[in-house]
Amino acid sequence: MVAVHVFDQKGQLVGPVEVTKLELSDDEWRRRLTSEQFRILRSSGTERPFCGTLLDNKKEGVYACAGCGLPLFASSTKFNSGTGWPSFFQPIASGNVAEQSDQSHGMDRVEINCARCDGHLGHVFPDGPPPTRLRYCLNSESLQFVPSEQVASLAEAP
Repeated sequence: MVAVHVFDQKGQLVGPVEVTKLELSDDEWRRRLTSEQFRILRSSGTERPFCGTLLDNKKEGVYACAGCGLPLFASSTKFNSGTGWPSFFQPIASGNVAEQSDQSHGMDRVEINCARCDGHLGHVFPDGPPPTRLRYCLNSESLQFVPSEQVASLAEAP
């Protein structure tokens, strides 16, 4: 179980609530995701900069995990970092994004994953704008965008 914030049937963010961690076999993930989503979410891959479909998205709404639909970031926290990946200065709820040390590729970074399905999202860096000074740098393939008027569609089943 993991404590996260979710949307209710009225489109309101509520929580924290206890939800079951989503654990699937690689075959089940392959059936659920595109090959590129699988490479990024399940194998800690990275899409090329300036190629992600959500980089220039300026619509109001919520960015949810492409693997399990957990809400992760609000459009109100998105900013243009100039890095080539969608960037946010804070998650929709701190418990929805899990952090872990990543020392791959000769770098010391903080990897961010979905708290419910452990899907790789990207990394967080201490060079963002106020008020947090953080930059959550994400892969578009790790995310699904849900417009504001449709966030109730992310509601958890009662």
